[in-house]
Amino acid sequence: MTTERIESIPRVDPATTTGEREALEQWLDFHRVTLAMKCEGLDDAQLRTPSAPPSDLNLLGLVRHMAEVERGWFRRVLAGEKAEWIYSTEEDFDRDIHATDEDTYEEAYATWQAEIAHARTLAAGRDLDDLGLGEHRTGRTFNLRWIYLHMIEEYARHNGHADLIRERIDGATGD
Repeated sequence: MTTERIESIPRVDPATTTGEREALEQWLDFHRVTLAMKCEGLDDAQLRTPSAPPSDLNLLGLVRHMAEVERGWFRRVLAGEKAEWIYSTEEDFDRDIHATDEDTYEEAYATWQAEIAHARTLAAGRDLDDLGLGEHRTGRTFNLRWIYLHMIEEYARHNGHADLIRERIDGATGD
């Protein structure tokens, strides 16, 4: 088992003296890159390795899940788009996490990055106080500031999962 740190994907530390919006966007990007770093250098079989029984949470599933999360909050809630789920189905709402042998990191990564790019485009023309045009399943309305904060929280939580999963796979640790 290797104990090398995961560091080859460039990640920029958020500035310490910037404005609110820049800080939110920098922290969100920091956490997006962190998840990619956790997956770096692993093959698809390793990326499908579950965390610990009984959980079937795995790195490939986390990437797919975050593609769904980006889509849900930015396309559906912020922009009001009628975007279908990417992976989830009525039969298996957690299909994003339930990666099969046919699912690949190449596809998941490309999909995730496309959702991130679209999220940036949708957020770019809005102020932090702008309310989302779509409806969340709870019926509540959210402004862009709340969405950014939630996305940072979502990535931070799942990056903690990713830390443990990656360490279990090959012993690699990193921030």
